[in-house]
Amino acid sequence: MKTHETAIISPNADIASNVEIGAFSIVEDGVTIGSGSRIHSNVHLLGQCSIGENCIIWPGSIIGGDPQSVDFDPQIKSGVIIGAENTIREHVTIHRSLSDGENTIIGQNNFFMVGTHVGHDCLIGDNNIFANNVMLGGHISVGKQCFMGGGAGIHQFARIGDFVMLQGHASVSQDIPPYVTAAGLNNIVGLNSIGLRRAGFKPATRREIKKAYQLFYHQKLNRLQALEIAAKESWDENAQIFINFLSKKSKLGYCMRTR
Repeated sequence: MKTHETAIISPNADIASNVEIGAFSIVEDGVTIGSGSRIHSNVHLLGQCSIGENCIIWPGSIIGGDPQSVDFDPQIKSGVIIGAENTIREHVTIHRSLSDGENTIIGQNNFFMVGTHVGHDCLIGDNNIFANNVMLGGHISVGKQCFMGGGAGIHQFARIGDFVMLQGHASVSQDIPPYVTAAGLNNIVGLNSIGLRRAGFKPATRREIKKAYQLFYHQKLNRLQALEIAAKESWDENAQIFINFLSKKSKLGYCMRTR
């Protein structure tokens, strides 16, 4: 292990032999760091924090800190689990779970740009990009291959589906189904067509997704009426993912499309 002489490393941390840890970084009891990972200077890894293989964490990031909850008991044993191949740029904060024995969980190959905040109990999928200063409240779930523009803010308990694109400074306080683009306040502005093409969706699949999208967002139907019609048809499996997402009861409701 290549560790700068000013780094503070707990003897109770489990660190792979080829991990690099920079100047003035702190690694506390219970932290696990996988093979090939690089921890830059002035990084703080707290408590039950697990970092996967080949992750890069840049200066000023703090992972495993207490949730921002006024009645949180610091004696609770909870943590953060981060998968392999994640890039975490400067001054990113990722908070541990509110609940004993639970974790904030991040998948693989995500890119967190400068100043991103991930609140307690979030569940993040794979291959997502979070631009500068994206803010995720607690208990948020994010699917896979999403892009969130700079300064976007997402309310606690919101669900974000796969292949979603949020424009910069979007404000989200309701659920967003897969494959769409959102902007402004809870406003669906269309399908993420470019993202779907780049992800390799075939034209026939994109047509099915568009058909399902138009049923829910272009017809003069409420969600339950659209679900009733959708249940009578046969759908491509990817379009069915879109429908299934909208079929679930939501704590916050669903983002709508400005007409």
